[in-house]
Amino acid sequence: SDALTRLHFESLTNSDIHDPDAELAIHLEIVEPDENTEDKRKQLVIRDSGVGMTREEVAENLGTIAQSGAKAFMTQLKANNGQAGEIIGQFGVGFYSVFMVAEEVRVSSRSYRPDAEAITWISQGDDSYQIEPSDKSDRGTEIRILLRGDAADIANQWQIRQIVKKHSDFIGYPIYLDGEQINQQTSLWRKSASEVEADDYKSFYQQLTMDFEPPLATIHLSSDAPVHTRALLFVPAKRERGILAARTEPGVKLYSHNVLIQEYCNDLLPKWLAFVDGVVDSEDLPLNVSRETVQNNRIMRQLGKTLRRRVLRELESLAETGAEKYAAFWEQFGRALKEGLAMEPDAKDDLMPLFRFHSSKSDGRLASLDDYIGRMAENQEAIYYVLGDNLESVSYSPHLDPFKAHDLEVLYWIDPLDAFMAPILTEYKGKRLKNVDDASLELPAKEGEETAEAETPAIEEADFNRLVGRFVTALGDKVMEVRPSKTLKGSPARLVSPEDAAGREMDRLRRMLDQQYETPKRILELNRNHPLIGNLARLAANEPEAAVISLTIEQLYESALVQEGLHPNPVAMLPRIQKLMELAAGH
Repeated sequence: SDALTRLHFESLTNSDIHDPDAELAIHLEIVEPDENTEDKRKQLVIRDSGVGMTREEVAENLGTIAQSGAKAFMTQLKANNGQAGEIIGQFGVGFYSVFMVAEEVRVSSRSYRPDAEAITWISQGDDSYQIEPSDKSDRGTEIRILLRGDAADIANQWQIRQIVKKHSDFIGYPIYLDGEQINQQTSLWRKSASEVEADDYKSFYQQLTMDFEPPLATIHLSSDAPVHTRALLFVPAKRERGILAARTEPGVKLYSHNVLIQEYCNDLLPKWLAFVDGVVDSEDLPLNVSRETVQNNRIMRQLGKTLRRRVLRELESLAETGAEKYAAFWEQFGRALKEGLAMEPDAKDDLMPLFRFHSSKSDGRLASLDDYIGRMAENQEAIYYVLGDNLESVSYSPHLDPFKAHDLEVLYWIDPLDAFMAPILTEYKGKRLKNVDDASLELPAKEGEETAEAETPAIEEADFNRLVGRFVTALGDKVMEVRPSKTLKGSPARLVSPEDAAGREMDRLRRMLDQQYETPKRILELNRNHPLIGNLARLAANEPEAAVISLTIEQLYESALVQEGLHPNPVAMLPRIQKLMELAAGH
């Protein structure tokens, strides 16, 4: 490829070139042993019609390890303020790997210079070589590899096609195998976005991934600063890869100068964006980059920042212009972004605008934090959320009573990962995020409302205090405190957390993971205006020995645990529920 590029560059300013009409191409040929000769070695031939070499250049470039003609060409070109273009080889050591499989290598070359003689360089991989005249008449270089017997298998049609397709499919010149072109030649990501049709993107994505469902988003990136970058990235429709998936690991394909250098590069994008598929090509990245240098390479870090910024911008655009598509994205990859927040808390400014939640006012649709702020009451200073196991259960949470009364929106956090986020998501655009189970929570006053203190209690003070005593006796150290609620309206009781309760959001996660889980202690609040509490208080005053009192107290407490997602074993409540039903039926 370099030989062809250099010949093309030379032809721009020089018309005195040998064989000027020859096609710029690369030819591969498999030569089987001839039964009529003594030499039974299989041969692989690689031939180009490029710039070729003189005797002196062959001796200098092939006779000296780590001597690179391509690098010298680039140095000279830059000194003259020229552009190096698509030059691949720069190190002068790759050629010698041929002796891992070759008994002998013969390099025949004829320079583009009309008066140059053709020569052949021959080596068996030891410390010597020989150069002799050649009868090669056409321009360019031919590498004839005489394979060792145990390496002859590499020279077969299928394997060579696979190698070219994987590593050199987008070399800028045609590659022929026994007369048939086997590379695509034009890489889609190096075209201008205006030159690519939607069907081209779709076909390329299907070929890359074997996913026949169209991607949710396509990102075609072309940038020359701060790093020369050409990329074509895709957000798939589903997180789970199908059984026919061509790409079995996370990571994008990394190219340099159109040559694949890493099949699964997962150092460019953070792990929480590992669902992104595609290819990245940079001419600033050296071809000899190894995994270790990939991770520590300054260019790679700049490249990663560029790609990350571009992917996030595309997701923001998708959220703004395609609500339905973004809802589908969030359903599949919302957890990945939440994982990103847990792994990389410093990324919250990038991630929080992308988060979506159901809420008490979203009518079944997903809402962003910005949507919530846009609907906030004029005197509301906080964003409220409630943790739960699912939409149905959380919508009946007793914590919502005062919010419904004040017409305040509450976000429904029903994903287990939301518990991880809670300690990190403390503020957004100047608004504090607050859990509705906070015992010290004070809601903005509603104009014309009567305060809870002004209402006439449904239970006499003495009867209520007596009932509180029964709760304390029955529950013991299961609760921190039993007290009247200032906020409950339609629910008889709720469990709230003290203001200084650290990590309370994680309690439900510990219960799910069963990591030495112990039921956490909470404050139990009672609604003294609820019929159930009123009837229980009167029963405790008139029939203090009634068995139903203790059973109901325990059931109220454990029902509250279920509502909070904190009960270690809800099935254990069934015998008590059955006993309560028996008492109710007998009454």
